[in-house]
Amino acid sequence: MRPNVLNPLFAPVTSLAGVGPKQDKLFRYLLDRSETPRIVDLLLHLPSNVIDRRAQPDIRDAVPGTVVTLKVTIDRHRAPPPGRSRAPYTVFASDDTGTVMLTYFRPQGGYLDKLLPIGEVRYVSGTVQMFDGTLQMVHPDRVVDEEGFAKLSGIDPVYPLTEGLAIGSVRRAVAQALTKLPQLPEWISPEVVRRCSFPDFSAALHRIHQPEEITDILPDGPFWSRLAFDELLANQLALALVRAQLRRAAGTRHAGDGHLRAKIIDALPFALTPSQQDAARAIAEDLGKPLRMLRLLQGDVGSGKTVVALLAAAAVVEEGRQSALMAPTEILARQHIATIAPLAERAGLRVAILTGRDKGKERRDILERLANGEIDLLVGTHALIQDEVIFKSLALAIVDEQHRFGVRERLLLTGKGEAVDMLVLSATPIPRTLVMTYFGDMDISELREKPAGRQPIDTRVVPNSRLGEIIDALGRALDAGKRIYWICPLVEESDAETALPLVDATQRFESLQKKFGGVVGLVHGQMKPKDKDAAMARFASGETQLLVATTVVEVGVDVPEATIMVIENAERFGLSQLHQLRGRIGRGHEASTCILLYHEPAGEIATARLRVIRETTDGFRIAEEDLRLRGEGDVLGTRQSGLPGFRIARPEIHGGLVAQARDEALRIMQDDAKLDGERGEALRCLLYLFERDEAIPLIGAG
Repeated sequence: MRPNVLNPLFAPVTSLAGVGPKQDKLFRYLLDRSETPRIVDLLLHLPSNVIDRRAQPDIRDAVPGTVVTLKVTIDRHRAPPPGRSRAPYTVFASDDTGTVMLTYFRPQGGYLDKLLPIGEVRYVSGTVQMFDGTLQMVHPDRVVDEEGFAKLSGIDPVYPLTEGLAIGSVRRAVAQALTKLPQLPEWISPEVVRRCSFPDFSAALHRIHQPEEITDILPDGPFWSRLAFDELLANQLALALVRAQLRRAAGTRHAGDGHLRAKIIDALPFALTPSQQDAARAIAEDLGKPLRMLRLLQGDVGSGKTVVALLAAAAVVEEGRQSALMAPTEILARQHIATIAPLAERAGLRVAILTGRDKGKERRDILERLANGEIDLLVGTHALIQDEVIFKSLALAIVDEQHRFGVRERLLLTGKGEAVDMLVLSATPIPRTLVMTYFGDMDISELREKPAGRQPIDTRVVPNSRLGEIIDALGRALDAGKRIYWICPLVEESDAETALPLVDATQRFESLQKKFGGVVGLVHGQMKPKDKDAAMARFASGETQLLVATTVVEVGVDVPEATIMVIENAERFGLSQLHQLRGRIGRGHEASTCILLYHEPAGEIATARLRVIRETTDGFRIAEEDLRLRGEGDVLGTRQSGLPGFRIARPEIHGGLVAQARDEALRIMQDDAKLDGERGEALRCLLYLFERDEAIPLIGAG
């Protein structure tokens, strides 16, 4: 049960004055919620910047290009001539030192007469520029009288927005939300509060949303850091509760005698790399120990994680038990089964796949065989965690994270058996600080080498001005029978000057099809799954030779014949995403080329990213560089800056707090694993506030 003290924060934002159905829709989009956001969601939407309105010069001393607040007398209005609605409406105002033009475009009739009455004194705030020798302020942000000015904050927070939602609406909603904030108990121990000089939770929120100094909203300042620590502590505590549950002593152990694993290794067309051997050995040892396994297997694109996962599954099948492999997308699940099925068949393992697409008799048949123990390894999407999926004796859950599964999905899958061991796969090498943040205290195996036969990739950085040359070269490559990816960016919504990504890929597809004809295919995320699969199949079979795609091909697409990749607007992608995309080529026996097309001039960070990707194919080095250059968002292959599931904590800034949060969580588990008493109640509040409450049912379980 959620503690009653939190109820005001879990009221919908539509309970605030001025937030109606239209605003509800916009706030859902802004705050990334499928349902009406709650007041707590709004309070945890922190400002990205501030506007300092404290500069109050005379008109003659105002510096063009700066935000100022001017005290002026309104002299006269000049409306646009009749029939010229696009011409500006200008209000002339002055003080003892000069004149300023207040310029508006398409104001509502009569609005400016009321806002700026002639002869009255008004305070106007906004950015000033010079226009025809006179100071000008276009659409002032604030216009108030003497009384309004007394209430005006000198520093205004600036929030990330979405189209259609005005900054004023967000500020008014947040101001109301702050009045609903109850007095919450302190969940951080006194020594940590003292050591880190943290303010309390309420004070931190107030000072970030209503800053008194410009520095109040800095992520490395005391107010933001306090909230980041809260979020990290909630996460670490949830992971510690999960781990306590998963680490319980396990009765039957799951590692067999190795006879099936030997058959799989014999069936491989290549020898296992040293790190694959080490990882398989470590997993087998874990499976034999009296505690449940919780291991992260991370390795680069094409480093052979699926084979190691299959060896882990075979180890439990040797004991007559079952395994499940859950992937985040259907395309990835089918990729795994394509790798696994031929090897499994040679070893006598019975494998099947279950996705949301499987319906009717086929689905019923799979579920029946699974419940009867006639399937040894079931591969699938989150369809695996549905209630009707029942295993006869699940012993190993393999989760291919790709950072799209959370604690909840892991728990639901391991809940389908007794003392189930867990292996988490990650295709993005993750810097150590982030492993701790995202996965908690897991054992880690790393696959460092590329399998034998992988060809080096020649990466070139080319300005967009040479697009014509590139297209001509592709024509020659197509004539020679080569297969080519052309990647278009997934442009963020906030890039107002660019078209939607779909149009981007479609336009490029149309222009290339006009030049090269039917050998050009198209695949993007907004296509129906069956159309997407058909487009991929045509490319894999060679029916199409040039595939124009968005980042849907980033994972789970394996066409060894593809040897050329062009990434358009490469400066828009994060390092890890570029690395993932590039990993789609160089999979066969021919040398491969990756061309990074960028728009000139590229910014400083973009240039540094392109330089790193040109110099190295080592995913671990790339991940570390990514964290240094851009922040954790790209390391995990997400477009937002920030870890998935984290709204406030930024490991490149708050990395030092991760270990402290982890230590605090471990101390809590030692002192009060059932979260009883006063502090326990406070910690339950924390878990609910930061949406880690799925761990609460585990408290003291088993």
